[in-house]
Amino acid sequence: MADRAAAPGHTGALIVANPASGSHSPRLVREIAELCAAHLDLVEVHLTTAPGDATDVARRAAAPAPGPRPDLVVAVGGDGTVREIVQGLTDTGTDGAAALTIVPGGTGNSAYRMLWGERPWQEALKAVLADSGPGGTARLRRLDLALLRETGNAVFLGSCSGVIADALITARDLPLTGRARYARAFADTADGYRPYPGRVTVDGRVVHEGPTVLANVGGGPYRGGQYLVLPHSRLDDGLLDVCVIDGAVAAADVPELTRTAAHLDHPGTVYARGRTVVVERTDGERLPLEHDGEYQHGIGTTATFEAVPAALPVWAPADPV
Repeated sequence: MADRAAAPGHTGALIVANPASGSHSPRLVREIAELCAAHLDLVEVHLTTAPGDATDVARRAAAPAPGPRPDLVVAVGGDGTVREIVQGLTDTGTDGAAALTIVPGGTGNSAYRMLWGERPWQEALKAVLADSGPGGTARLRRLDLALLRETGNAVFLGSCSGVIADALITARDLPLTGRARYARAFADTADGYRPYPGRVTVDGRVVHEGPTVLANVGGGPYRGGQYLVLPHSRLDDGLLDVCVIDGAVAAADVPELTRTAAHLDHPGTVYARGRTVVVERTDGERLPLEHDGEYQHGIGTTATFEAVPAALPVWAPADPV
């Protein structure tokens, strides 16, 4: 009972786990549930069964309702699972009673890394459960999102066109797990990749037009859990960071350049910030696009992103990584 008293303000936890995610295991879910139960009286576990299920359960958690209910939604899965939960927590149009907490259980886990770095998930979750009061090691932050106008979807981690998007298709057939899977997919896709003809506009100003290897809008600094594409991005400044790598950079060099943000030193890279970003493919073909680790098959030639400041309550370290 002493442990439960050390969780100031928390009413309970809803654990939403995706059994199809890259590194899911029943043991991981049990460990998370046991840790939550050591601090909270109310713990629920929901295993997703289909695409969109995590959005539905998160939407119900965020909607106002009488009686005791969890105030923590613990996302267990990859960046795609986190994206679904973010959509559910924010599309009710209210400030809801539930805030997001992430436990990495996918392939890249960029969303977890942008908040907690390389800290073990046990350390992060314990901080949220037991050390989130005044002066504690975890605090509640309100983070920015982007709205993808063409689909109405919320974008949390970020969105990328070009080689990073197409690498998700390559990854599906690789017999690897974790970050190694995406690293191999990125390298294989970049080898011989043909830039697409594109245009990127930030707050009405064209910042790039021509051959495009990738255009990343976000969001978090990392993609694939290890590629530092947007190193200057802040999660609560009300702006979207934009990085465009053009055809002057060999696509095969992009994976290694972005591991250390060395791409920013290349004259073929443009970096900008703004509140509205439009990414276009100018030859009339479909724009290759992903966001939050999910390929967007239904997008057309254009993707329009609008910053939505302070839209999402998320538990994060008191001292940002």
